[in-house]
Amino acid sequence: MSNTGLEIFDTTLQETNRWLTLAMEYLETDNRHHAFMVLRATLHALRDHIGPERAVHLGAQLPMLLRGAYYEGWRLAGTPSHDRRAEDFLNHVDSGLRGKLPFDAEDAARATFRVFAQCLDGGEAKILISLLPAEIRVMWPNYFGEGQASVSI
Repeated sequence: MSNTGLEIFDTTLQETNRWLTLAMEYLETDNRHHAFMVLRATLHALRDHIGPERAVHLGAQLPMLLRGAYYEGWRLAGTPSHDRRAEDFLNHVDSGLRGKLPFDAEDAARATFRVFAQCLDGGEAKILISLLPAEIRVMWPNYFGEGQASVSI
């Protein structure tokens, strides 16, 4: 039975709910709004960090509802950011959390990366990992070093 009457909307609702459910599990919360805010903040930090071409590739992997949040407020001229340190990346995540959530930026990034490991295409995940500085790569689940990420799909 269709919830919305449009299959494409039902599909994106189902996919988005999967991402949110995983984020809630990894954050150990039952608050869907918090899970959404964490995903959005980390997605924005990644989007601004990896450059326009890769950002578009990552956006194509997201459920339609998350894709809208991902592109929200994007200023192409400002990407990629030239921040190469984990601290800068986490500050970007933190600014998206707006200081209103019971999670710090590193917990948010780690939870989002765990969701990615479950939901992204393995090839896209490996490319994404390779674009991140080593300080950020180690936040990815099961990351074993340069060029060696274990991604479960």
